[in-house]
Amino acid sequence: MRWRGLKTFALMAAAMVGTTATDAAAATLTQVASFGSNPGNIQMFEYVPANLAAGRPLVVVIHGCTQSAADMDDETGWTKWADQYGVALVFPQQQAANNSSKCWNFFVKSDFQRGAGEPLSIKQQVDWMVSHHGSDTSRIFVTGLSSGAAMTNVMLATYPDVFAAGAPLAGVPYKCATTVGSSLMCNGGTVTKTPAQWGDLVRGAFSWSGAYPRVSIWHGTSDLTVNYGNLNETMEQWTNANGIDQTADVSDTVGGFPHKVYKDASGNARVETFSITGMGHGQPVDPGTGAAQCGSATGYNLDVNLCASYHIAQWFGL
Repeated sequence: MRWRGLKTFALMAAAMVGTTATDAAAATLTQVASFGSNPGNIQMFEYVPANLAAGRPLVVVIHGCTQSAADMDDETGWTKWADQYGVALVFPQQQAANNSSKCWNFFVKSDFQRGAGEPLSIKQQVDWMVSHHGSDTSRIFVTGLSSGAAMTNVMLATYPDVFAAGAPLAGVPYKCATTVGSSLMCNGGTVTKTPAQWGDLVRGAFSWSGAYPRVSIWHGTSDLTVNYGNLNETMEQWTNANGIDQTADVSDTVGGFPHKVYKDASGNARVETFSITGMGHGQPVDPGTGAAQCGSATGYNLDVNLCASYHIAQWFGL
């Protein structure tokens, strides 16, 4: 009887977000062939739990170099949270014609500006999702790994009117690089600026008088591909953009890893950082069926007994 009661509760909870446990399990990663003028010449994939009600959140998930949309859905845990929380997902996918390593061109002028290139293509994908699935425009979020993290910062800086929050993992700050050569310097951790200088780059991306997105920043301390020092530079950029200082209001551990939170004068968390001690280049996962577990240890998804997408989903308020 207890099992039946739990099952009934689960089905009722699923119905509250416009889907059922059976319908949600039937969702698949699907390509959308046409979504706009697509100046960045990228591809679009969506994952939408069946019978998802309108007015639900939308999360943009951006892969890293050499990856594809299919590397970021189940493997990172995002499809689990989409099914569980009733959330639509959109996965932009880079093409080798744009970058031979399928990296995002966050260091190319047309691809780090609002209204052009890859950022506009991603924005058009968001618009398509809103139009076709009725996604809540006040709850649109973006996350990405490596070059996808760099593009996450591009989207947050160039479209602060679109995204409520973001989560870059193992990336570099917005406009850290403006050439191929400088992108290598950024990855190596040799580009440093003051918080005000970093913040000015964000403020210069778009004339915006509203609140900037909240940002959750993740990085492995042993990352040999994108230097761990970029976590601090990214933190300085988004704390300054959010008008707060660089002194953490909370310093604790989550899953045994250092975690810091930076709050505004009203006590609202605006920026947080996760330093994954000993982890290399990738996204933290914690394979298993537990409530806070997710993903699989494949490619750049690294099993450190902590599911990044779960904690990012909490940061987004899903």
